[in-house]
Amino acid sequence: MSVLEALAIVGVGLVAGTINTIVGSGSLITFPTLLAFGFSPIVANVSNTVGLAPGSLSGAIAYRHELEGQRPRLLVLGTASIAGGITGAILLLALPGSVFRHVVPVLILVACVLVALQPRLSRRLAEREKPVLHGGVPLFACIFVTGVYGGYFGAAQGVILMSLLGIFLDDQLQRLNAAKNVLALCANGVSALVFISVTHIAWEAAGLIAVGSIVGGQVGGVLGRRFPAPLLRVLIIIVGVTAAVVLLA
Repeated sequence: MSVLEALAIVGVGLVAGTINTIVGSGSLITFPTLLAFGFSPIVANVSNTVGLAPGSLSGAIAYRHELEGQRPRLLVLGTASIAGGITGAILLLALPGSVFRHVVPVLILVACVLVALQPRLSRRLAEREKPVLHGGVPLFACIFVTGVYGGYFGAAQGVILMSLLGIFLDDQLQRLNAAKNVLALCANGVSALVFISVTHIAWEAAGLIAVGSIVGGQVGGVLGRRFPAPLLRVLIIIVGVTAAVVLLA
């Protein structure tokens, strides 16, 4: 790997770490970059996950103030995300890579619609039943399925998580974004551990992505707080639709 290639990978890792902390979909930048540099799809996917996991931790730390008081809900939902992440990682290694190719873009577009309708949907849900701190069984199941997707590939995982948290939980959008970062870390972290244990990792590429994504996580923490809730919602929708279009192409 040349110096220019190494700098490019660090650069896309930084951008991806920033985007993941604010919205999600950073994999849409790093994964194609690794493919362009000649890595096979599976090696690129698992190495990308390993490289971005430290960035997820960095982003969660950057949003630590917004996490205050959320420990009970994250203990519950984090369990679902961890179980889903492990399941998704196993599926990636066991199933053909085309299994989710057509389902994922549709799932992301649905999530974008839910993000757009989130204020109305959450109000109706609150009128029909008493809110539950951790969203109850429906949210737990949805977080598990999202964790499966996160462990399998994960592009726009953050968009899907934000739509779910916004609908089922009555809280400020920035606090939900902080929770999203922790749940993404749970899925990405355990799937990275699975990959490290059982398959080949391109450690040079993963390490360079990790360096960039750690810095990006901190940058995203600073930038993300500057967005008011309506603007953050619009940004989530734009990124989500872009992700779906890229995956459909």
